[in-house]
Amino acid sequence: RGLFYYLYLVLDLFSRKIVGWEIWEEETAEHASQLIRRTVIREQCVIREKPLVLHSDNGSPMKGATLLETLYSLGITPSRSRPRVSNDNPYAESVFRTCKYRPEYPANGFADRTAAREWVLRFVHWYNTEHRHSGLNFLTPSQRHDGLAEQIFDRRRQVYETAKAAHPARWSGATRDWS
Repeated sequence: RGLFYYLYLVLDLFSRKIVGWEIWEEETAEHASQLIRRTVIREQCVIREKPLVLHSDNGSPMKGATLLETLYSLGITPSRSRPRVSNDNPYAESVFRTCKYRPEYPANGFADRTAAREWVLRFVHWYNTEHRHSGLNFLTPSQRHDGLAEQIFDRRRQVYETAKAAHPARWSGATRDWS
């Protein structure tokens, strides 16, 4: 039987991009705090116009003084799921479901932490750069996060209009609205 680890994910709700992740043997506020710090620095969220909000479950690490102090020092507002409500954050539930239902998901755990990290690294890369998200009009989270949505939608509109002009009999009405 393989080993099981705690997977921490930081998800940008606007783009659905996984912007931070880590694997640890135990669940602690210090680990969550380290991940948040690294993610904020990597995503360059230190100087911003709109406040950041970190929504998390009601686990003890998410309420720990270490994490709360980190959030306050970074100007991040903490938000928590409602008690005893398992689906309070549908975006987080969705990404974990996508993770668990991947064909290569190791149902019996991992051989070691390195194997777990390698698997999650591949999953995050696939999810962010290849997975076309239906909630994003079939953009990848990275495309949305990088501000490419309008450019891609414009190209799609052009392709549809060109196809309709070339074969008008195939179209019963207007082309798909990509707005």
